[in-house]
This record gives sequence, C-alpha cells and structure tokens, in this order.
Amino acid sequence: MTDSLPPAPSQFALLRQRRFAPFFWTQFLGAGNDNVFKFAFTVMVTYQLSVGWLPPALAGLVIGALFILPFVLFSATSGQLADHWEKSRLMRLVKNLEIAIMLVAAYGFWAGNAGVLLACTFGMGCHSTLFSPAKFAYMPQVLGEHELVGGNGLVEMGTFVAILLGNMLGGLLVAIPQVGHMAVAVVCVLFAVLGRWAAGRIPHTPSAALELHINWNPFTETARNLRLAAVDPVVFRSLLAISWMWFFGAVFLSQFPAFAKLVLHGDERVASLLLVLFSLGIGTGALLCESLSRHKVEIGLVPIGAIGMSVFAVDLYFASHALPASALMGLQAFVATPAHWRVMTDLALLSLFTGLYSVPLYALIQQCSAASHRARIIAANNILNALFMIASSLIAGALLSHGATVPEIFLLTGITNAVFSAYIFVRVPAYWQGFAGLLRPRG
Repeated sequence: MTDSLPPAPSQFALLRQRRFAPFFWTQFLGAGNDNVFKFAFTVMVTYQLSVGWLPPALAGLVIGALFILPFVLFSATSGQLADHWEKSRLMRLVKNLEIAIMLVAAYGFWAGNAGVLLACTFGMGCHSTLFSPAKFAYMPQVLGEHELVGGNGLVEMGTFVAILLGNMLGGLLVAIPQVGHMAVAVVCVLFAVLGRWAAGRIPHTPSAALELHINWNPFTETARNLRLAAVDPVVFRSLLAISWMWFFGAVFLSQFPAFAKLVLHGDERVASLLLVLFSLGIGTGALLCESLSRHKVEIGLVPIGAIGMSVFAVDLYFASHALPASALMGLQAFVATPAHWRVMTDLALLSLFTGLYSVPLYALIQQCSAASHRARIIAANNILNALFMIASSLIAGALLSHGATVPEIFLLTGITNAVFSAYIFVRVPAYWQGFAGLLRPRG
C-alpha cells in the first residue's frame, strides 16, 4: 500500500494525479475499444454481410464466446506475468498488442472479411486477459487503504460507461452509408493509439515477485491458480461472489433485446435505453461506495447490494410479466407510458445495488491478497468469471428453450441471488458483521 502518499480529498481527485489518471484512461480506452469493435462487428455480420458459415442468429454468440475464451485459457499465465513483471511495462506491451490487432481489424472491416475479424475478436480477448490482472494488482501498489474503494469505484464506473459508449459508437459508425466500415476501422486504431499514449505515462511499479518462475502450461497453471485462490476461504468466497455478480449481470445484459421487443413491445432504441440505465446504474452505485464506506474497505455494503439486487430483480418480474400486448413502440411512446416507469426504476436500482455489491468485493480481494501473488488471485477470479458467464448463457438458453419467459428468468435470477448470497454470508460472517456496523448510528 502507498499510505505514505497524502490522501486524496475525494475519489475524483485521483483523476488529476499521475499515479492514477494515466492508468484510468488506459483502461477506459481499452474497454471502449473492445466494445466499439465487438458491437460494430456484430451489427455488420447481422445486418450488412451475407456469411453462409456464420448465420446472423449465431453471430453474437460466436463473437462473445471467442472474446471470453482467452480468459479461460490464458488468465493463469497473465496472472504470473503481472506478478513477475513491472506492471507499467506489461501494460505498455499489451497496448502495443492492441494497436497491432486493430491494424489487422482495420483490414478486416475494409475488406468485409468476417474470418479476419473473428481472429481479431480472439486477439482482443487475449489483450483484455493480459491487461486485467495487471490492472487490479496495480491499484493496491499506488493507492492507500483509504483510497482503494474510491479507486475501484472509479474504475468500475469507467468500465461500464466505456462499454455503453463503445456499443453506441460502434453501432452508429458501422451504420454510416458507404464509409461506415472504414470509420469503425479508423476509430478502433485511434483508440488503441490513445490507449498506448496513456499507458506510456503510467508510473513505474516494482515487480511483486521477481523470483517467480513462469509456468507456460496454461492448464496446469490454471489448476494451480485456483488452488492458490482457495487457500484463504474469505478471499475464495469473495471471488465466488464476484463471479456470481458477472453471472447475474450477464443474464440481464444478454436478454435486453428480447425483453425490449417481446415483453416491453419497444424497438431497438428501447433496448438501448435499458443498456443505458443498467450501465449508469452500476456506475452510480460504484461511485457511491466511497462515501457509504467512509473511505475504507467496508464489506457491509455487500449484503446491502445483494438485498437490493434480489428485491428489484423480483419486482422487475411483477412490473413486466403482465404488460398488455401492443404494437412495437418507439422511445418516446415507451417513456410516455406510466407502467414502464416502474420497469425503468427497477432496472436502474437493480444495477445501482450491483455496483454497491461489487466494488467492496474487489477492494477486499486486493487488500487481503499478498502482493507476491495478488495478480494470480485476480487471474483466478477472471477464470471463474468467464466460467460463470458461460454458465449463465447456457442456463438462460436452456430455460428459454423449455418455455420460460424473460421476466420469469429475471425472477428466478433474483431468487437464486438471494440463496447464493445467503450461503456466502453464512460462510463468511464478517459480511453480516459489517452490515450491522453500517446500520449503527455514526455518532
């Protein structure tokens, strides 16, 4: 921890400091670029290209799976590299890789070559896999304990805002007549170059494990990483809790298009509104963590977040499952319908409590993990996150194929969240103790 540094008066002051600002903009631009590229590619294959071996119905699934696959395969190796190497050096190398991938992708967009773009999707998944352990292990080296929650809140807010803006920008650019594909190509390369410029200003951070011998076998190292994470029961159950959050969020994000069209009877702009509400809700919850936790790692926020997630997921079912059938409506008509305000409120609050839930968990893992293997713990978390997200897609798909409706899936997810969270909190009583402490008067 960097407790020798003077404390920042608020989390936003970190955005003016060299130890944090270049790192923040590096990760923001990377997350934005991932989503500009993926969403533009998905729209291109779905609406603009005729690719016999990649039907539109499967395009989003294939692109998402190829992006997540490197997290399963290479997270363990990435964690070793982030522990062994100086982190700013690793982040600059990762940004160099991003520029190379985006130059190849620029050719893929120009030529309309889906095969090249699929290869670049896998490459961008590798880029994110390499960056993530370094990102989360970097923060505890440059932030004091009093700043860790605020820093994580800013990063989570930035990530979800970047996802939102990246999806919107990718969709808008690729739809421009005649020049849309080249516009996407130019913006993706530009974002990669700007990310590399920002990474060049990240300060030097000493290696946490210079003596570490890199095991390049991803399978044996993945097993070793998971065993390492399981040594501390509190840390491991916190990893499971974070992975569950990604399961929970993936269920909602993946169902927004169908929910908007089939349940809310809204057009594509309504689906985009749901994404905006979800992203801004998580960002708002993440930013609130610093003040609610009194500038320290406060795991009592996690039960509050879990309760809110379940309450508003369940209420979303009751708000939406019996809406009357209607013609497909645009954004203005949707917002003008009073019944839809309850749906929008549920979604905004559900995501806000998800932000409250996740930030203290990340900060706790960073605080409790030894510096010598902190990045490998984060890598183990990335492996679990990927597996939970894959499971969410398979389970939601199976439920839909057996006749479940989207609101019923939301209801089941909210109930399951309550059961899963109760298990975690029973096994780690410190969560309930922290929760009780938050309820006591401050005076």
